[in-house]
Amino acid sequence: MNQPMPSRPSVLLFDVNETLLNLQPLEESVDAVLLENGASRLWFTTMLQYSLVMTVSGQYQPLGEIGAATLQMMAKNREVVLGAAEAKEALKPMLSLPAHADVRGALERFKAAGFRMATLTNSSTAACRAQLDNAGIADLFERQLSVETPAKFKPHRDVYQWAASEMGVPAGDCMLVAAHAWDVAGAAWAGMQTAFIERAGNQVFPLAHAPTFSASDLDGLFEQLAGK
Repeated sequence: MNQPMPSRPSVLLFDVNETLLNLQPLEESVDAVLLENGASRLWFTTMLQYSLVMTVSGQYQPLGEIGAATLQMMAKNREVVLGAAEAKEALKPMLSLPAHADVRGALERFKAAGFRMATLTNSSTAACRAQLDNAGIADLFERQLSVETPAKFKPHRDVYQWAASEMGVPAGDCMLVAAHAWDVAGAAWAGMQTAFIERAGNQVFPLAHAPTFSASDLDGLFEQLAGK
């Protein structure tokens, strides 16, 4: 059951990978390297796991570096010889992912309705800039916020609180929009409103606060927020 929203959020913070951008080209590249269809999903989860290992240990490396390192780990488990340069080459599609079909139009509707919009991503600043430019949606955002600045990965609560501060509003005036349960959970525990976008293969985390809104795509979220 959705939680009642106390007020219309003034700022929408969008996760980028999978929420806005279609991961299929990246998944195909990783699957090809690991010689297994679907292995990319485990790789993505492993990359996130080690980003959190670094965060709780007080360490930081860009997500791309962690992604390449974990890809090498998984390759070794499959007796696939994969050097660091080859791993980074396999992950190059991450910088040129297409936007999901609903994204551009929905973002234009949000902007026209007066919502302030920014991205909040675990990707580096340079990677996020390339991703949004290549997807043709960079012009729709007021800010492109990256965990590179606080040097901690989502879902650490400091990241969400930092993002709200950067946008000049209290956390409760922000809504984190994401297709990942861990991201939505972290934002809610940090005091933000949340919207879970039901991209294929993703489910909400039962032990977290229920998202303020859930929608099958960004158009569905706009319809729910339009009357607020």
